[in-house]
Amino acid sequence: MANIKSQIKRIKTNDKARLRNKSVRSSIKTAVRRFRDAVTAGDSAVITSELRTASQALDIAVAKGVIHKNTAANKKSSMAKSATKAGVR
Repeated sequence: MANIKSQIKRIKTNDKARLRNKSVRSSIKTAVRRFRDAVTAGDSAVITSELRTASQALDIAVAKGVIHKNTAANKKSSMAKSATKAGVR
């Protein structure tokens, strides 16, 4: 454990940020998984709504600084590609 007061505070804030980032990453993974499940099911209305939900989750993560914007763009692009392949749009 740190002895310096500022470092003790920094450890606390880093822990809060780590938990927040973990939660956001988990929600991203859940949204992407639901989208993939919708693609395998083949229902176009569900695919469209899950694509929108996952894209919003990725945008929120970028805004909070959890993931890089290019990572989100690559994920959104691949999801849109698979949605198009599944016959949506």
